[in-house]
Amino acid sequence: MVAAKAAQRPRKGWKKGVAIVDLVLRLSAIVAGFAATSLMATTDETLPFFTQFLQFHAQYNDLPTFSFFLIANAITSGYLVLTLPFSIVCIVRPRAAGPRLLLIILDSVMMGLTTSAASASAAIVYLAHNGNSSSNWNAFCLQFNNFCQQVSSAVVASFVVSALLLCLVVLSAFALRKMK
Repeated sequence: MVAAKAAQRPRKGWKKGVAIVDLVLRLSAIVAGFAATSLMATTDETLPFFTQFLQFHAQYNDLPTFSFFLIANAITSGYLVLTLPFSIVCIVRPRAAGPRLLLIILDSVMMGLTTSAASASAAIVYLAHNGNSSSNWNAFCLQFNNFCQQVSSAVVASFVVSALLLCLVVLSAFALRKMK
């Protein structure tokens, strides 16, 4: 009889497990976000042209899209660091809906910001690698190979942050639903 009642009642510790997974995903997103930010911020390459006095220089701030990318990823990384206490509160008090609701709303906003920055930068990286003959945009990654590799790595890291934020939103929504 006692075993039958225990089998009918759902386990109540699953929300604590969801909160621990949330913390791990949040820490992973912080690492990826800081990687994307630091990769883009340190992107710089100089090529000599005939003499040492005439050089071609490529930096992330030459293109406004990359500046937006850097600022958006820095904001998202800072946000993720600031939400760590809320994630810890969700571990300590797994039934608290307030912090979880705040996290799901703000995670959605940050996911939109990060995805838009990564997508815009991915379009520029694509043009840098392949060019566009109809608009006379030449592929400059043939000359600035290190610059393009570093920018591409930053864009990939930013898409990883976007995917992790999507997982956090889905996980928070799952934790907010009521179990019978």
